[in-house]
Amino acid sequence: MGKKQKETDPLDVTKKTDAAAGGKLSIYEYEQKYVKRQNVKGAKFALRLFAALIGVFLFAMLFFVSLDVYRINEYAGYAVGGVCAVLYVLVFIVPLVKIMKSDYFITNVNGYTARAAQKHNKKLRHEIADKIIDLCAKVEGVGWYDSAVVGKLAIACKTGDENGVRGCLTELYEGSVKKSAKDLIFRSSLKSATYSAVSQAAKVDAALVVVVNIQLIKDLIFLYGFRPSDAKLVRILGHVIRNSLTAYGLGNMNVGNSVVKTMGSVVGSIPLLGTAIAAIVDSSVQGLVNGTLTTVIGYQTIKYLNKEYRLQDILDGVDVSETPVELEEAMGELETQLKKKKKYAPAV
Repeated sequence: MGKKQKETDPLDVTKKTDAAAGGKLSIYEYEQKYVKRQNVKGAKFALRLFAALIGVFLFAMLFFVSLDVYRINEYAGYAVGGVCAVLYVLVFIVPLVKIMKSDYFITNVNGYTARAAQKHNKKLRHEIADKIIDLCAKVEGVGWYDSAVVGKLAIACKTGDENGVRGCLTELYEGSVKKSAKDLIFRSSLKSATYSAVSQAAKVDAALVVVVNIQLIKDLIFLYGFRPSDAKLVRILGHVIRNSLTAYGLGNMNVGNSVVKTMGSVVGSIPLLGTAIAAIVDSSVQGLVNGTLTTVIGYQTIKYLNKEYRLQDILDGVDVSETPVELEEAMGELETQLKKKKKYAPAV
């Protein structure tokens, strides 16, 4: 069998084709190729709604955990409730606020908004570059970014080399940042799988999945220096809701018991063995599923981040102004039409 061909990104192919053609895209060509109609206000509303739904769900899980403990011991219940309230703020509210406050590249534009988007994106690129340079300078051994590329980025920022800034950021995102993102995803997925396997409680599982997923999204956004747009972030938070509901559903299923029943009378004659097998199967299934769903969240997030970074890069090279020749032709046409109207206008 032949070697598997490397999958190509349509954004990269289009960019190379335009470069080979020796000209810039016009804003109309950019609109036709990359812009999709979006309800901006609707996306913002959905984003807030999904964030609120996740918050309510997590609050309910923590409340019921505290209530379960309260039924066993009143004082222990109050103590767990207090701890849960603090954790709710630290592991959900704070990361969520950081996610929402992060800036994003504006790429869904038209002829009227393209110039403002280019200006905004240029400013954001420099803010990202400054954050990366500052982080590498102040935090020793951070290891997320290639130090040699960061050094070139610092020089480009000092000298005002806009192409250098863009090139260095692209090199980071395609190299060390990509590797660091995969490491973050793997650690978070392993954490989600381990916690689910250990807890063996539906409410705790669901709460842990929410916390780990939100933390992963926040860490990836911090790593890249920007967040996905509102419409893309809505999809990601929708997956967080799905993951948490799946974790809660798995926690209430007795997968292990059904497996034990199919193993016949041998296991049935040894009750302790049957119980142990059921617990192992339940924990392994929950851990694997929750870990896999966390992995999906991570890769979906970096997919959107990479796509929107490449789109802003393409938009930066788009010609949003009419050329002098086009303007001259338009003025000539206008003058011709006015002369015709004057020629045939009735005399007063």
